[in-house]
Amino acid sequence: MSKLIIGSHVSMSAPKYYLGSVEEALSYGANTLMIYTGAPQNAIRKPVSELNIEEGRKLLLEHGIDENKIVVHAPYIINIGNKLNPPTYESSKDFLVQELKRVAAFGLSILVLHPGSHLKNGIEIGLTSIVEALDEVFSRDGTDVKIALETMAGKGSEVGSRFEEIQYIIEHTKYPHRLGVCLDTCHISDAGYNVHDIEGILKTFDETIGLDKLLVLHINDSKNERGARKDRHANIGYGEVGFETTHAYIKHPLLMHVPKILETPYINGKPPYKIEIEMLKSGQFKEGWVEKFDN
Repeated sequence: MSKLIIGSHVSMSAPKYYLGSVEEALSYGANTLMIYTGAPQNAIRKPVSELNIEEGRKLLLEHGIDENKIVVHAPYIINIGNKLNPPTYESSKDFLVQELKRVAAFGLSILVLHPGSHLKNGIEIGLTSIVEALDEVFSRDGTDVKIALETMAGKGSEVGSRFEEIQYIIEHTKYPHRLGVCLDTCHISDAGYNVHDIEGILKTFDETIGLDKLLVLHINDSKNERGARKDRHANIGYGEVGFETTHAYIKHPLLMHVPKILETPYINGKPPYKIEIEMLKSGQFKEGWVEKFDN
């Protein structure tokens, strides 16, 4: 049986930067991780030469962690879904090229990207804008890094809350081999899919996009009822998705090779990932664990 590949978002801050990110992931009992190459809310970036990349890679190697299963998340400020706003559209493409190059500098191969928002201009404009932007970005970046388009909750004018929208992007780009998908358990529930019908979800995904395109799972519970289109993550076992369903996803035979990344909320300012990973590995939910977490 394949080994469970599970980790979480981790910080990357001074003075250790990437080395510190790997150390944090290991402290949670993780064998994968997800980072941002800089703050997700702005375009300020330190040179990769200052980020202790080789030290981090060495520690990964010592612990037998596969770099091909490590994930980078693109900053939230990128929006390639609205070409009717040229300044934002052009800067987003430039920034995305830069981020792909930074991912390659880490020796990594997966960048998760929110597809974008059409900003009330309509889904057709959103999809066309995204395809055109990705074609330009892939023609310029000079890397082999794959972009995993994230399934979205559908809030506002987000593109990507339906599998068909993501498939349209993949099908119409000139570089389909450079694209995959990040499936988020909170987001698909908030978007209206029956997250508890795992076999049905995977069948629909496979028929629409293809399971071979599934590169990452974001493992999150949801504070919202199905179809709320709000995107508010909950800790594992404390939301609509629930522990049993979440555990079934991470242990599903068709998904064992896919890295699973927790993005659940901090509790009293502290990351909950060690206990969440322990519970998911064991399959045993600890009743009241959030309430007891800081005691």
